[in-house]
Amino acid sequence: MAQSMQMDDNLHSVQRQLIELRMEHADMNDMIDRLALSVPHDDLALRRLKKRRLLLRDQISRLEFELDPPTPA
Repeated sequence: MAQSMQMDDNLHSVQRQLIELRMEHADMNDMIDRLALSVPHDDLALRRLKKRRLLLRDQISRLEFELDPPTPA
């Protein structure tokens, strides 16, 4: 029973979330690059993807800060 709870904790750990967000961010970069190269490209879809990518970057930054907060000077 305790091992099952530990596995659940590992699945939802901050490190695991960071990995998943970084993978999604990389996928988003690829999608944006492919869409930008297509002719004609869908400007609205491109803007939406870029906005989603920016939100992912913000989430990644917050989690990184949570894992490694700056030390006071």
